[in-house]
Amino acid sequence: MTDWNGIEAADYAIPADRDLHELTGELSRALADPDPGIRDGAAYSVLGTWIERGVIDGPRRLALGDEMAARFGDPEIQARTFAPLVLDMLVGKGDFRTEWVDAFARWYQAEEDLRGHDEKLGWLHAVAHGADLLCAFGRHAEVDPARMLDLAAARLTAPTAHVWDQLEDDRLARAVARVLTRPDLSERDATGWLDAIAVEFGADRIVTPVPAQLSNCLRTLRLLYVLADRGVRSPADPGAAQEPLTHGEAVKARLAEVLDRIVRR
Repeated sequence: MTDWNGIEAADYAIPADRDLHELTGELSRALADPDPGIRDGAAYSVLGTWIERGVIDGPRRLALGDEMAARFGDPEIQARTFAPLVLDMLVGKGDFRTEWVDAFARWYQAEEDLRGHDEKLGWLHAVAHGADLLCAFGRHAEVDPARMLDLAAARLTAPTAHVWDQLEDDRLARAVARVLTRPDLSERDATGWLDAIAVEFGADRIVTPVPAQLSNCLRTLRLLYVLADRGVRSPADPGAAQEPLTHGEAVKARLAEVLDRIVRR
């Protein structure tokens, strides 16, 4: 097995006796490993650094992205939930295929295993990792931001028995807020995605016990209201100024209407 810790310690230099193609394949497999020490350790750091520095060239990165897109259909949960992290790295580097967006959209709204952390598997974070990629796609010039906002609504309204417990609501709210900073976003698109939530969770449709997805949605929308009011900053630059949402006042007004419609009993 490759000593990824040693590569990390050597400033990510490629071992002289190893083939980069072989190493890239091994890294890809490591990011689906059920052992969190392998999946979320030095291998993750090495892959991210090699992508960022261009050590892994363009054709190899596109092939890696195709592999991650296919991994959304993997039977193992950790394989599915780490795929968006790798795709986020690739999109951040400038790589993009519309097929990746399609594969992600199919998976994100349908994933049923929403555990943030598992005692044996470690971090899974389907919602949070997916939110990071939703943000990357939603801010990409070749992706319609309204599509990603609609996808966020689909994720928020999808039935589940799991109450998000590892700040997934925070990650998704921040991702949506950053999509809402796109200057080319129309006011209708900035607010229209909330219509599906209003219909799904209208006060006349609330049942008891309150479904987990309603709790998840309420917490996400409440934070989004704060971000619409205060602005949002990139997690990559926490010292940067908060960026205002393009139609912040309209988003706040519609959020208030939807939240009022949900909680009115």
